[in-house]
Amino acid sequence: MNTKQREELLKLLKTRFEKHMERHKDIQWDKVQAKLEAESKKLASLNEMEVTGGEPDVVGFDKKTGEYIFYDCSAETPKGRRGLCYDREGLVSRKEHKPENNALDMAAAMGIELLTEEQYRELQTLGEFDLKTSSWIQTPAAIRKLGGALFADRRYDCVFVYHNGAQSYYAVRAFRGLLKV
Repeated sequence: MNTKQREELLKLLKTRFEKHMERHKDIQWDKVQAKLEAESKKLASLNEMEVTGGEPDVVGFDKKTGEYIFYDCSAETPKGRRGLCYDREGLVSRKEHKPENNALDMAAAMGIELLTEEQYRELQTLGEFDLKTSSWIQTPAAIRKLGGALFADRRYDCVFVYHNGAQSYYAVRAFRGLLKV
């Protein structure tokens, strides 16, 4: 990222931070910004979250590691990450109509991780997300070994976690990521 792109991203993140103070009580933007300015690789990951439609925002602070936690906070699952199988194995197993990528590889390339079920449920306490879409979430190895993968959404004012074959993909399913800075 060049200097202008960095400045524009920091300005955007600050505006979002100030607009949604309920997501990060007791966290000060100047401390977050100082961390971001010292971590250009992480800032690049946040930029990837942004350009794929994730609208990343600070949702917490890990006292043990001293890191700020960012989640994708877009109302619906990020548009630039939709239509993906869960992982490479699922993608390879498709016989026809293969999507271009898979959620785990795309997240790794962006430098982020998929939310766990617990993190997804935590996100849902900060607002109402995925009312019309769904998001792949980290899947336990035992489920994945059997060919399945987990996704979640919010319907009827409840958060639901479901299963699907890891090779499946849908136009309204992507993934939400997290980044620690």
